[in-house]
Amino acid sequence: MAPGFASREELDARKTFKVEFHKLTPHDASFSLIAIDASIANAFRRILLAEIPTLAIEYVFVHNNTSIVQDEVLAHRLGLIPLTGNPDGLRWLQQYRKPTDEDPEGSGVADINTIVLKLQVECTKSENYAELDKKGEDDPRLLYKNAHVYAKQLEYVVSGRQDQFFAGGDGENAIRSVHPDILLAKMRPGQCIDMEMHCVKGTGADHAKFSPVATASYRLLPTITITKPILGHDARKFARCFPKGVIGLEDVTSAEAGREGSGYEGHEGEKKAVVRNTFKDTVSRECLRHEEFKGKVKLGRVRDHFIFGVESTGQFESDELFLESVKVLKEKCRVMKQGLANIMR
Repeated sequence: MAPGFASREELDARKTFKVEFHKLTPHDASFSLIAIDASIANAFRRILLAEIPTLAIEYVFVHNNTSIVQDEVLAHRLGLIPLTGNPDGLRWLQQYRKPTDEDPEGSGVADINTIVLKLQVECTKSENYAELDKKGEDDPRLLYKNAHVYAKQLEYVVSGRQDQFFAGGDGENAIRSVHPDILLAKMRPGQCIDMEMHCVKGTGADHAKFSPVATASYRLLPTITITKPILGHDARKFARCFPKGVIGLEDVTSAEAGREGSGYEGHEGEKKAVVRNTFKDTVSRECLRHEEFKGKVKLGRVRDHFIFGVESTGQFESDELFLESVKVLKEKCRVMKQGLANIMR
């Protein structure tokens, strides 16, 4: 057994796999996978990062751009905008197959694999420009119209069967930016941007813009075992070595003080340190720096209890992403099983 980890006997005592959610918001989730092998937990993490297909801007056709932002810089910025829309429609979309030497035609552009967006904005002086200028106003957002270009100004163009899922191109079901106030460019009167964008599905393994998560990580559940009593001033100092809520203080009871060999003899009513919630521990190991706690505490981690933190970029809700990763892993297993069956024939 590796030092600092739960024993094999402890693991065998609870073989039932469980999933426990600790925090769940549309963009942020924390959950535990209990009684699972590290290889499976890491497979989920890697799938979340790089193998769940998502929609992003891939091709930008610039018809006119007289802003100070260069075409390629603006195209790169557009590609990184997280998009969202009707989840059923996003699942209905298929991945676009790019032309290659082996397949010169690819899959071809169609309503089932390509979403079209447009950006057509021109900066002009506001209707009351003269009045504002006379007053000495210097805020370009008041002096000019479209001085700042935002992601909310991207327009979705419905194509073919997409109308069944994305409801006419407007509203909550339409393809749009997750964060409408992402600044794309700044312009002044006489400048304009006119471009068309094609969005396709891809995976984070191809480019980070296709990754559905901002972060996806896990840690092992810490264990803290107090092997000898920690009392009084030492107990309070011990509690300060950990984040709030990990270690608590309780009074030594008369039963504990009267039990021979408990270590609490003669200390009835004094404060003792007790472990409350190891989930909040950051594994700083601060207590091991202090001589007074030497031999009194044992720190470790449960090797089959993985605490995941998943932050969605917004295309899918955070809890959906884990379910999507399960689907991907199941498909991988099916393909491998089929491959082995073919070899054995």
